[in-house]
Amino acid sequence: MKLLYFVPKIKNAGGVARVLSIKANYFVENFGYEVHVLSQNEEDDLFFYEFNSKIVFHNVTLNGKGFTFFKAFREQINRQISEINPDIILVADNGLKAFSFPFITKTKVPIVFECHGSKFIEEKFQKTDLLSKFVSSTKYRFKDFSAGKFTKIVALSEESLNEWNVENGIVIPNPSWIQTTVVSNLKEKRIIAIARNSYEKGLDRLLLIWEKVIKKHPDWTLDIYTDDVESLKNTIIDVRIQSNTNICPFVKNIEEKYLEYSIYAMTSRTEGFPMVLLEAMASGLPCIAYDCPIGPRTIITNAENGFLIPDNNIEMYVEKLSFLIENEEVRMKFGRDAKETSENYSVEKIMEQWEEFLEKL
Repeated sequence: MKLLYFVPKIKNAGGVARVLSIKANYFVENFGYEVHVLSQNEEDDLFFYEFNSKIVFHNVTLNGKGFTFFKAFREQINRQISEINPDIILVADNGLKAFSFPFITKTKVPIVFECHGSKFIEEKFQKTDLLSKFVSSTKYRFKDFSAGKFTKIVALSEESLNEWNVENGIVIPNPSWIQTTVVSNLKEKRIIAIARNSYEKGLDRLLLIWEKVIKKHPDWTLDIYTDDVESLKNTIIDVRIQSNTNICPFVKNIEEKYLEYSIYAMTSRTEGFPMVLLEAMASGLPCIAYDCPIGPRTIITNAENGFLIPDNNIEMYVEKLSFLIENEEVRMKFGRDAKETSENYSVEKIMEQWEEFLEKL
């Protein structure tokens, strides 16, 4: 079987790239599939994750705006599809252009939309004036209309699928790629967060929380692994929390880093199915996150393997994070349950679902 993945970026350190590296490698190494990956505007970039040498990568260069951009997008996509001639196309892109695929592609092969984020994902703060509301409403209506035109939609959870109100959807979660018996001892006075410095990831909300927490727990440290190190370093200086906060670049050996921490903290505004929560749990870390649309609630069971905080309730987040800091026994219990949770998402279990789905398709 020949698969063609369409993604905005595959060489960066993002969650989608991580998931696709796991799945694409498994398709090639265990099922014998031929896998092609088509990304945009990253021809000279280096890969952050490791991919099997048999995977074929393609790049399209897209410039301009509006009609010029869209015309180039349509022409290059169809050219690549014609040359590659895949059996199935999988679109893993949350951007608005991805929803044009059913209308612009000149092919009869099945087109699958992999939903890696909330339908309501926003890259920046949304204004509340009438024009902005109209634009947002139109955008969401287009997404809904387009979603039903794909051959299938693969959502990462039932909550995600329910956002779309479609009849062509199924649920296949992301796999937990960290499979080890070694877990953190949860005794280090260190908290970890991993996220791009973007609006939807909400690191600005985390820093506000941390500013309050360290007043009571000045001996604890927060380490944030991100793509925008210098900007965040300036921010923590501005809010005067640099003595308790470290800003670090993304690292490839993240499975080793998790073992150095005692709590994982997430403050995203929207999510899909957060790989970082699965990774942290596989390492035995209790997690705390805002109950944002839609990912954390699928993975975290409140007061069992971590805490789910009502979205944007900063005072409760401070309270529960402080509670985890102060109660080692609770951290240990949550950590054990977190490890058990991660085992439900083993690579073998999830990829069996993918094989069955693709073969039927």
